[in-house]
Amino acid sequence: MVLNPSDSEAPASLRWFVAITPLAGAMVFPLVVPLVMARVGIGAGVGVALVLSGLWFIAMLKTSEMPH
Repeated sequence: MVLNPSDSEAPASLRWFVAITPLAGAMVFPLVVPLVMARVGIGAGVGVALVLSGLWFIAMLKTSEMPH
């Protein structure tokens, strides 16, 4: 979601999502990947690692607050 420069404040849900995205990814990734590797196999763990890191990267880019 791109905010217009005229918007003085982002919606509360968007601010919450922006704040929790780095923490959620940093906590979920090291828990999920080893569990998948142990239960399913190394190949599945690598696949989950690629998918999770890709989704996390996209979420971080979408919610980044970069100056124009």
